[in-house]
Amino acid sequence: MVTDAERRPDGGACRGAADTSTDTTTEEPALSDPARRADPPATRRELAGFLRSRRRQVDPRDAGLPAGGTRRTPGLRREEVALLSGVSHTWYTWLEQGRDIRPSRQVVDALARTLRMSPAEHEYVRRLTGHGGAPLPVAGEGMPAHVQRLLDALGPSPAYAITATWAIAGWNRAYERLYPGVAAVAPAERNLLWLVFTDPAVRELLGDWPTDSRRFLTQFRAEVGPRLADPAVVDLVTRLEAASPHFRAGWASRDVDRFSSAERRFEHPEVGALLLEHHQLTPADAPGLQLVVYTAAEGSDAARRLAALAD
Repeated sequence: MVTDAERRPDGGACRGAADTSTDTTTEEPALSDPARRADPPATRRELAGFLRSRRRQVDPRDAGLPAGGTRRTPGLRREEVALLSGVSHTWYTWLEQGRDIRPSRQVVDALARTLRMSPAEHEYVRRLTGHGGAPLPVAGEGMPAHVQRLLDALGPSPAYAITATWAIAGWNRAYERLYPGVAAVAPAERNLLWLVFTDPAVRELLGDWPTDSRRFLTQFRAEVGPRLADPAVVDLVTRLEAASPHFRAGWASRDVDRFSSAERRFEHPEVGALLLEHHQLTPADAPGLQLVVYTAAEGSDAARRLAALAD
């Protein structure tokens, strides 16, 4: 059951605050031990903004609430989220204010149900609150030789490696033939997200740039959410917001999504349409890198076109 601390986050001292807690079966441990390291302010701000954005997207009728009455803003009210999730109004308000409190995993799961989060959104909130997988470690300088040899061994399959901030650390010959600009761009700008939103050649290469670029953005946010205060991430996001209105609007939405292997379409200026399956792997001995590999089914039209591109 919900503890007194989370029914009244101040332990009962805030007598003037509204207490909307009710009996509930939600399991919710007490607030985190004060001796534990506090979450970085940027992470708390991201959690606060993300909860607000999801709350405003929920139709009250989908949450079992009456549709009548006047609402000044779309979505659920804070007190409704608190009531449906089995926590106090004050405590939930503090979460949306980015205060230094740490919700339990049970509460995170209850909020995800109330706010009708997708699996990717639920996982994102778990990571922001310290209940999910750890963020990818930052890769060391340079490209490990054995990882580069692995990329080269993939032959006609275009492949590249990115760091935790999506800097492109290495690629094979097939990827350079698919996207020649990767070798020509300045190393400081050789970042996958930056190129997707600023390089006209990438815009032409992607089969459906508005959809594809949005997919890249939502996956990037899902991965870097717990480290939004890192200087490299701050610099990249700031530059992209200035350079691309499309990125700026997508970033403000706070949408997130998880990667899934699927067929992607490219429009290459030399060989035409390419339908390639998109895979993502992490080397066990280089966890700060992710390998992105595009493959074509043996004997397919895409395989023949990739072979022609390699000639």
